[in-house]
Amino acid sequence: MRPRTWTLSAISVLLGCAASAAALVWFVFALTPLAGGLGFLVTWLALFVAIYWLVERDLHGRLAATDRAAQVLIASAALTVVGALAVIIVFVAIRGAKALRPGFFVHTLATVGPLSKATEGGAFHAIVGTLMQVGAALVITVPLGLFAAVFLNEIGGRFARPVRALVDAMSGVPSIVAGLFIYSVWIVQFHNGFSGIAGGLALAVLMLPTIIRTSEEVLRLVPDGLREASLALGAPQWRTVASVVLPTARAGLITAMILGVARAVGETAPLIMTSFGSSVTNVNLFHAPQAALPLFVYQLIRSPQQPQIDRAWTGAFVLILLVLILFTLARILGRNRRAKPRRTRGATA
Repeated sequence: MRPRTWTLSAISVLLGCAASAAALVWFVFALTPLAGGLGFLVTWLALFVAIYWLVERDLHGRLAATDRAAQVLIASAALTVVGALAVIIVFVAIRGAKALRPGFFVHTLATVGPLSKATEGGAFHAIVGTLMQVGAALVITVPLGLFAAVFLNEIGGRFARPVRALVDAMSGVPSIVAGLFIYSVWIVQFHNGFSGIAGGLALAVLMLPTIIRTSEEVLRLVPDGLREASLALGAPQWRTVASVVLPTARAGLITAMILGVARAVGETAPLIMTSFGSSVTNVNLFHAPQAALPLFVYQLIRSPQQPQIDRAWTGAFVLILLVLILFTLARILGRNRRAKPRRTRGATA
């Protein structure tokens, strides 16, 4: 049972119960040793839901009271998550805006000392490194992830279960382990040295299971009727997957790539042992250490000089903005474009 609208009386009851719970909790906290803002909020929420349920039960019955209480709990959980995210973004934005200047996007730290002003220098080298390393990881993981998802959902067989188990196990691999693996194989065994491609490989290890699992779930949502219609017309399975299944799930597959990027773009631990970091711009993925925004933030935030710490907060803010831009572009590209009707020469108005 879900009431269609919130009337003025319903809102008045909600606000009255909230105020009653707040007054009672304040009275209890004032007379007892209980203290703390978090404890006050948790106690108020529990008491508010209980009072609201009792009042609604007397006014509209048990069923409506349970429905209203459930709405309050769900809305409270959603507001808590959104509020926590908003607090983080606002806090980083306030701290990072102090040293944010246009030059931050075009300058590097090559000629900047630890005692220089926070507005001097920039993170151009780190932004370029992050884009190149994430791009290299996407080039590696997107085809592998799509092929693995197609195998698990469209082909299957005796190897589907062990492959799925392996993917699930990779999902829980700590980022430091991915960095150690690439360091021991790519750098120590093959003697390649620190480089951007090593960081991209480490990020690919983290992104791959996320892309595979999400892509598999998206492919499951494609109606079987589309596959059956394509097969009934005589198309082979590979043509059905390439021309029917994948285009239908395009928006979801792009979302899977977004989640993969979100999993790896802010990782620092694997980059410490692979790309290593640098204070100058390096556009060669396969030679010499390369900077990245997470490394930029990690290395500067540990400095005892306040200008360096301010630059680190600015780098964190820029990283948030970069992720937001990438997600927005991916959402725009992932929209299902409606086919526009074509006019024929013989058509009449």
